[in-house]
Amino acid sequence: MNILILGSGGREHTFAHQLSKSDNCDKLFVAPGNAGTAKIATNVALSVTDFEAVKQLVLKENIEMMVVGPEDPLVQGIVDFFNRDEELKKVAVVGPSKRGALLEGSKERAKEFMGMYKIPTAAYESFKAESLAAGKEFLTTLKPPYVLKADGLAAGKGVLILDSLEEAQKELENMLTNNKFGAAGNTVVIEEFLDGIELSVFVLTDGKDYKILPTAKDYKRIGEGDKGLNTGGMGAISPVPFADKDFMKKVEERIVKPTINGLKAEDIDYKGFVFIGLIKVGEEPYVIEYNVRMGDPETEVVLPRIESDLVEVFQKVAAGALNEVELEVKKEAAATLVLVSGGYPEAYEKGKVISGLENIEDSIVFHAGTAEKDGKVVTSGGRVLAITSFGEDYKEAIKKSYQNADKLHFDKMYFRKDIGFDL
Repeated sequence: MNILILGSGGREHTFAHQLSKSDNCDKLFVAPGNAGTAKIATNVALSVTDFEAVKQLVLKENIEMMVVGPEDPLVQGIVDFFNRDEELKKVAVVGPSKRGALLEGSKERAKEFMGMYKIPTAAYESFKAESLAAGKEFLTTLKPPYVLKADGLAAGKGVLILDSLEEAQKELENMLTNNKFGAAGNTVVIEEFLDGIELSVFVLTDGKDYKILPTAKDYKRIGEGDKGLNTGGMGAISPVPFADKDFMKKVEERIVKPTINGLKAEDIDYKGFVFIGLIKVGEEPYVIEYNVRMGDPETEVVLPRIESDLVEVFQKVAAGALNEVELEVKKEAAATLVLVSGGYPEAYEKGKVISGLENIEDSIVFHAGTAEKDGKVVTSGGRVLAITSFGEDYKEAIKKSYQNADKLHFDKMYFRKDIGFDL
């Protein structure tokens, strides 16, 4: 079958890498893609939120399956767009409907959903500009640090964790009245800080049944020791050593099952991924947030560990027959290291020539912010490459990724040297 992947990052290159292995994949398209996807698929320059352009591509290339990588098109309703269109509704789409995508599109909706289905999460209140004074007062009832979340999509950067009450009150005002995060911050969720260690649990569902994918842990801060500004992710490992059987049983019973049952109870069309951002407090799991797609860079360690034919798995998801699937997972651990442009996550330069890609051994390099220019691969984003390796455990895997990072170069290249430090 002909398959389209929407997106341009490391997540989408990983999907392309896994799907291209399948005998069921005839032609593979990635829109817009990057220099890495260009090697194994056909890149098509279009915006992932230009639904009409996506439709024309699907019809022109006789595409039978579409995998939606990023959250924007899902929150804007691309699945509903396909389901409503007589020419498109036969296409198997991996991704939830607009109603389902609200779990990521609105932090407030996610918190209400968790409350309704008794899913453990931090206590919270939400505020708008007109209730700014009440929000500032609510902050005084909490212990530091203070957690402020923009309600809408803010490219993974809409969460502030602040130690000072004065600073928290000032930032709340910035978000609600000075448009710090634009429309995404029209509503702000303030929640209690949970002290623990974070991990990600990914669930694939057809809306009725589910499969829990390998666990992962990513490293969001730019600086070593998890210091500095939040990024889209500087590295990841899978599986997570502290997520043992007893803990994962709690996660399944208290979080995964009630989540899927909630989707069913509300008759939400949901055929795709639920990314559950968790925190382990003592021995107990709490939900920090939902995302409605795979995470990045977690995808780069989760998907390569899945040995099942991903096209077949996605066909079952689309057909509502996920209960017929047995997922095969590599026993080996995986680790990925993200190489970023100097200055990221703030201002950075593009167009830097990347050298050394041909020297990589025993690792997979997934492209994120790359492009081709005059026959050379150049940087075109903040997060540029992710080097994924396998090993007996995450330590052996990340060691291989570091060895290969030393073979790569672009001007002002930066990476963290402590992925897995807290384990």
